[in-house]
Amino acid sequence: MARYRGPKNRLARREAFDLGLKTPGSHAHTELLKRMKILPGQHGQKGKRRRSSDYGLQLREKQKVKRMYGLLERQFHRYFEIASREKGNTGDALLIMLEKRLDNLFYRLNLAPTRASARQYISHGHVLVDGKRVNIPSFLVEPGMVVGYKQKSLEMPVVKKLLEEKNPNLPAWLERKGPLGKVLCLPKREDITEGIDEQLIIEFYSR
Repeated sequence: MARYRGPKNRLARREAFDLGLKTPGSHAHTELLKRMKILPGQHGQKGKRRRSSDYGLQLREKQKVKRMYGLLERQFHRYFEIASREKGNTGDALLIMLEKRLDNLFYRLNLAPTRASARQYISHGHVLVDGKRVNIPSFLVEPGMVVGYKQKSLEMPVVKKLLEEKNPNLPAWLERKGPLGKVLCLPKREDITEGIDEQLIIEFYSR
């Protein structure tokens, strides 16, 4: 299955949720927020969201989180299967695994405006983990790891602009000093502030 390459606004409007696919503060992001409640498609302006069945709610939540983290169905299902074998809460284990992805880490550290841009930077070889180049966006970080851009990559205009923000709002499990970020500990469920109901995802895959 190929990665979705259509309009990102369509995905967010389908889920009626800001998936973090547009750069915050940009004109495109502002326009998306204005049209968030309008369904995509030719009749979106007049269309009404139907009351969903239990299955529909479960599907939409799964789609929402999958699209938020920019994953294909096969990838997302594989994460769920791994999480279901972990001790403790499956939903917590799933979200923590998603948070540990390298592309998400750069997004959370405010070293990339979106997860999609972080994936691009990583795939193009701009990123270092503990001083070594890593070009796999799905690489899972661990406590103590230090990440950042190659020296030459710090000259990219988008990165330079992000580094001008002196006090980025970071989750408690991360620390950033200038262009370098450090994983202080494993993320916890309460560190994820987006409105996610992971129980619906568990129910979807447990049918």
